[in-house]
Amino acid sequence: MARAGSKQAGGKSAIENAALHFLEYYYPIHYKAGIGVEDALRGGMLNRHQVAMLWLIHSEGKDGREMDRKAIERSLETWFEISGAAITKALRAMAQPPLDLVRLVENPKSGREKIVVLTPKGEAHMKKMIAGGEAYVQRIIDHMSDEEIERGLHFFRRISEIVDGFREE
Repeated sequence: MARAGSKQAGGKSAIENAALHFLEYYYPIHYKAGIGVEDALRGGMLNRHQVAMLWLIHSEGKDGREMDRKAIERSLETWFEISGAAITKALRAMAQPPLDLVRLVENPKSGREKIVVLTPKGEAHMKKMIAGGEAYVQRIIDHMSDEEIERGLHFFRRISEIVDGFREE
């Protein structure tokens, strides 16, 4: 589908080169801003995989408190190169002192499957984790106008919708 856009040198419009420009920004945004957000969420306590597990429980789990271990594994395998054994190890570390952030309980539908449930300490940690991430993002958006923030939120929302649609194809 052709789109209108101002012509640049060589007769191409800015829109025609948009994929390349997006690609050129992707890695700096992912590795500078994205890793900065991850580090803020980690709070010096957890590794990236553990933060991703807690975020999955928070954002996709039942009541933001519990999630099937297998569902966590399926999601993480699409994001990271991580084995089921590494996921089990990370969950066990979060279930034991000094962290005590989650409990692994037997799934009533299958004795072999586990459900990962946030402990009260885990719920408190999630609130602290989110506050740290929010503070980091606030430092970024403090340098933006209201219009830039609204457009940025729209852009991220649309990317999320589109990418979620890829999974359904």
